Amino acid sequence: MTTIGFLGAGRMGTALVRTLLKNGHHVHVWNRTAEKAEALAAFGAVPASRPEASIDGADIAIVNLLDYSASDAQLRKPAVMQALKGKLLVQLTSGSPKTARNTGIWATDNGIAYLDGAIMATPNVIGSSETLILYSGSASHYEKHATLFAELGGKSAFVGEDFGKASALDSALLAQMWGTLFGTLQALAINRAESIDADTYAGFLPLVQPVIDAAEQDLMQRVRDGRDRGDDDTLASIAAHGVAFHHLREIVRERGINSAISDAFGSLLETAIAKGHQDDDFAILARFMMAE
Repeated sequence: MTTIGFLGAGRMGTALVRTLLKNGHHVHVWNRTAEKAEALAAFGAVPASRPEASIDGADIAIVNLLDYSASDAQLRKPAVMQALKGKLLVQLTSGSPKTARNTGIWATDNGIAYLDGAIMATPNVIGSSETLILYSGSASHYEKHATLFAELGGKSAFVGEDFGKASALDSALLAQMWGTLFGTLQALAINRAESIDADTYAGFLPLVQPVIDAAEQDLMQRVRDGRDRGDDDTLASIAAHGVAFHHLREIVRERGINSAISDAFGSLLETAIAKGHQDDDFAILARFMMAE
């Protein structure tokens, strides 16, 4: 089994360490608050007094701290860098693609193999066969330790040698989730304002869901293929969306609902219409998602 030096014993770090131990690995764990690392001794982990002490003698170093600033504060200490030389560093701390790329370059320049990971799950499902963790960076090191990564998440996947790819996919997938959650908040606010029973709304949602799913798939295919102009297969033009969205903004205004969501979405439609795209497909809005 692999010997792992692990930095971080928060909720996610604890879940990762316990999963590694459950699968028979030897884990030396360090945490800034020593009591959290010491609590993992009951599960077979070896608490370390210093981050470099957890990495000395390890095959792999895995990091799961609050953010990259907290991670850098430990990883870039001379003693830690020396302990990492010639080893694989797996960064499971959340960050931006740019930060991941900078860390990957720093690691490579200092003789450290690097994988940047994005955990698409909550601590309670770490180790599940359905849990997705994305990795990017050193392909050879991912393949070498693929079994270990599968133990942490059964759907783990290597997405490319660009150090920032896993982080970028993380943000994109979370944007999809937040779009749904913010949309749900908007819907629930309308329900409350208009005295619509929660069970009534919940009963109708599954009937509309196939339409939503089909529109989502059509949008992704059209953007991928560059078919953003209106055609015979357009489900609804920008003008049609604009009219329906106007009704939503009326409800928001009349009922005193927070307008942040409707204003943000509505501004995209208004921009497209102002630029003469009223007869085009919803996919045309992709052109207005990038800052000019």
